[in-house]
Amino acid sequence: QVQLVESGGGLVQAGGSLRLSCAISGIIDSINVMAWHRQAPGKERELVAAISSGGHTHYTDSVKGRFTISRDNAVNTTYLQMDNLKPEDTAVYFCATMEGGIIDSWGQGIQVTVSS
Repeated sequence: QVQLVESGGGLVQAGGSLRLSCAISGIIDSINVMAWHRQAPGKERELVAAISSGGHTHYTDSVKGRFTISRDNAVNTTYLQMDNLKPEDTAVYFCATMEGGIIDSWGQGIQVTVSS
């Protein structure tokens, strides 16, 4: 049973920073892609950032230059460093693992709230 547990969310003022962590347990083989998604009220869930086993990264345009995704394979953890946060970043953030372009497992989600 693969389990993903997010931490590091909370309330921050615009311009501030947060770092989200996602600890993945129950993994035997290597994880191809680790990713972060988010969903704001009334909006579709969107891919925010992803990182491959080789270190290739992807970011949605709205967070480029502000967010950084990383991974530590030794402890099966992915991180999302979020700088210069904006109220528009307010959402529930979900960690996910991906194989072959599809979602394998989801975390339960963690709230990030950015006040103005």
